[in-house]
Amino acid sequence: MSDAPPGLGGRLALADRDDLNDSAQELFDDITDTAVAWARRNGFSAATSDGRLIGPFNPSLLNPGIAGAFLKLQTAEQQCSSLDECTRQVVILTVGSVWRAPYELYAHSTVARHAGLSEAVIAELVAGTEPKALTDHQRTAHRLARALSTAHHVDDGLYGQATQRFGSAGVFDITMLTGIYHTVCGILNAFAIPAPNNHQR
Repeated sequence: MSDAPPGLGGRLALADRDDLNDSAQELFDDITDTAVAWARRNGFSAATSDGRLIGPFNPSLLNPGIAGAFLKLQTAEQQCSSLDECTRQVVILTVGSVWRAPYELYAHSTVARHAGLSEAVIAELVAGTEPKALTDHQRTAHRLARALSTAHHVDDGLYGQATQRFGSAGVFDITMLTGIYHTVCGILNAFAIPAPNNHQR
């Protein structure tokens, strides 16, 4: 591990690829080729200017076996979900607002903007409130993700609304996405990983 730029690694130093073992180097390269490239296309930073990983990706190098499998789950969710991209981002920002995870909110505010959510809706989701401008489907997904994230319980009324709008498979997809981002936010908060400031990108 090398000395990190101020704050970007949170409680961890940012890893230099050359200091990693073979499995961690393989994961580093996979993340760079996929997640870092995806982040760049969406307008946020997932690596430093010299190529070191930031956000949840740097701590992922601590256990390449688990992290690699988790990244495959994230890819499968994204590729196989029945949810449209705006609804996915509503769910992700809803979870991030509960956890108050700075990097997650930074990254997915940008992704949500690219998906077509308005600045006002994004700001309200980040603040933990329910935007009035959500569609009925988005509102139901938001309420389901928030119930799972706060009360850890879904009452019959909300379940009925969710199955009416999304079907049972859609409820599964929302629940899976919510759980994935509980893990992401947990990693970010355990290691106190911040959102990058402009001078740190």
